[in-house]
Amino acid sequence: MAGKLRILLTVLLLGAVSGCDSVAFYVQAVSGQVSLLWHRQSIERLLQDPALDPALRQKLQIIQQATDYAEQKLGLSAEGSYDSYVELQRRHLVWNVFAAPEFSTQPVSWCFPIAGCVDYRGYFSETAALRYAGDLRTQGLDVYVGGVDAYSTLGWFNDPVPSTIIQRPDHQLVALIFHELAHQKLYLPGDTAFNESFASFVSQAGLRDWLDQQGQPELYLQSMQDSLEQQRFIDFVLDYRERFAMVYASDISVDAMRMQKQQLQNAMRRSWQQLAEEHSAAGDRYQGWFQAPLNNAQLATVGSYFTWVPAFAALFEQHAGDYDSFYEVVASLAALTPEARLKRLSALMPAEADQDARPGHGSL
Repeated sequence: MAGKLRILLTVLLLGAVSGCDSVAFYVQAVSGQVSLLWHRQSIERLLQDPALDPALRQKLQIIQQATDYAEQKLGLSAEGSYDSYVELQRRHLVWNVFAAPEFSTQPVSWCFPIAGCVDYRGYFSETAALRYAGDLRTQGLDVYVGGVDAYSTLGWFNDPVPSTIIQRPDHQLVALIFHELAHQKLYLPGDTAFNESFASFVSQAGLRDWLDQQGQPELYLQSMQDSLEQQRFIDFVLDYRERFAMVYASDISVDAMRMQKQQLQNAMRRSWQQLAEEHSAAGDRYQGWFQAPLNNAQLATVGSYFTWVPAFAALFEQHAGDYDSFYEVVASLAALTPEARLKRLSALMPAEADQDARPGHGSL
């Protein structure tokens, strides 16, 4: 691990020196990651402690079973990830800062040596995240800060299970493990829709098989219902994001544009409230999100992350549900140019999914 840390620190600092970002940001990123690794505890050792909280014991056992299943049945190698646990005295693992111009739905991007270019900056301290958000706000940008409970280092380190996810229902924990291990299996820097669609499909397929084995197929139906609610929310936000983009593209004064932006934000809240009354579960789930500013930065946090799930499902079926051959073909897709990859994925999409891509085919 020490060798990897030295390599990582060197790469990140070189990125900072070359102007990619500030040294202070990279120092907090490295120190935050080191702290996670330093404070993690072996799950196997924790389970040997008779004084371990029974509820935590049950969750850790589920995680062990999920990682074993992923390796034995799904072709996903954990290689030491999620065999340890870290107790955190905070409500989120990291806080991501998003930013966008006042009159644009196109988010600001930051480029990093490992993850490539992404539309956020992550901080291990909420205070640091809010401080940086304040700096961006003084530049006239729309800003949004959101907490994240788990992330993957894509195999650079043996990721621990953070306490920020441990209270999730068992099937959601299992799905999350499958999802993150899929990211370790294959990750294409700069193509979020590809990465998330791939991991979501693998998570869904694995969870379906897992729950069948556990004799709990009804939980899979519940998971799909949750996904439908999530897609309803995504579709709603993307529709309004297009409306905002139309306002910003119009030939009106800055004051008029600012007024129309505020009116559209208010209309968005009212419209969601009406939908929430029809779909109470979704309303409860996203109520807090709609209490935030609904500015361009916040809108940028929602994306079509299930876009290609039906395409991956079709590809999986073509390979008769064989994970190894499926992964080989997905890797070949990742090696294509963006244009060629888009053409190939589009050709795989079922006709009905082209019109209405839903995570009823997908997952997390």
